[in-house]
Amino acid sequence: MNIADFFANYGLIILLVVLLVFMFWSSRRRMAKQKTEQEAKARQTIPGAEVLLQGGLYGTIVEFDPENLDQPAVVEIAPGVDIKVHSQAILRVVTPTVETEDEFTGTDAPAIESIDEAEHEVTKVDESLEQSTDPDAEPGSKPQA
Repeated sequence: MNIADFFANYGLIILLVVLLVFMFWSSRRRMAKQKTEQEAKARQTIPGAEVLLQGGLYGTIVEFDPENLDQPAVVEIAPGVDIKVHSQAILRVVTPTVETEDEFTGTDAPAIESIDEAEHEVTKVDESLEQSTDPDAEPGSKPQA
């Protein structure tokens, strides 16, 4: 029996066995990777962490039990608004970014301490907009686009 006859008779069976072994190996590898990701997410999921839920809501974890995933997690989505969600509804832990520079000017933006300061800032902006209008335009007319 030569090689051509062997593959003609048993080639399909060998191909199916190789394909089956590859599928088994691939699924085991994918499951191990998912388990590693779930363990990493469980380590990061602690009370006080900001999370993204499956429905697109952002919230802060109030209560979570990584040992018992059947127990619901309590997530605060607004001050005083706590909801219970399935623990696997937490899509990922969001890491907050700290911005030190103002995104428009590239300099450190001063913090506004009170509402009065905020109103003063709005008034200054309104005055600067009024001064930057076209001097040839008639008073009370709308600017042309």
